[in-house]
Amino acid sequence: MWNVLAAHDSQNPRQVLLCAHWDTRPTADEEDDPAERRRPIIGANDGASGVAILLEIANALRVSPPPAGVRFVLFDGEDYGPGSDRMYLGAKHYASMLPEPNPEWGVLLDLVGDRDLQIWRERNSEDQAPEVNDRLFGAAREAGHGAVFPDDVRWTITDDHLPLLEAGVPVVDLIDFDYPHWHTLEDTPDKCSPESLRAVGETVLHALYSA
Repeated sequence: MWNVLAAHDSQNPRQVLLCAHWDTRPTADEEDDPAERRRPIIGANDGASGVAILLEIANALRVSPPPAGVRFVLFDGEDYGPGSDRMYLGAKHYASMLPEPNPEWGVLLDLVGDRDLQIWRERNSEDQAPEVNDRLFGAAREAGHGAVFPDDVRWTITDDHLPLLEAGVPVVDLIDFDYPHWHTLEDTPDKCSPESLRAVGETVLHALYSA
């Protein structure tokens, strides 16, 4: 497995971490048909949506640099499984050998492209990095996307942000877990929305430029 790493302004003493996972689930374990569960998912929302946003953010930073440097990490092995002991592998590896200096804050994007997007504050993020949640949800309101980001806690998610939080990096998980096609063969591009991708991307950019 491979993590994919890139950097913008890597010499800046201030760094922000932006991450997503680029792998997809090798088993469609939420399918009703047992025979279908052995097939890998496409992962248009669960994986690809976060990667797409980060690629476009990287393009934007080339045109208009933010005040802090930005590290991009695309994690492998997030969805490997089948159990949680064989998931989040790339994030665990990266967290075990973080480059210096530690990022001031970070954002994990996961399941952020569905057509009916609602991103709530995630409980682990809120408990361990509330100031970063405040930054992101404030940026969403200022960028005109407050309706997409209900400012309340809803989900408690085990995801790639947990190894980073344990390593001392204040990272929040932006995720819409109310997605009926999660870990099924129906997680395809037609279930995603460019407006959702735009709302999340503009929110993260607004937070970066106001860092």
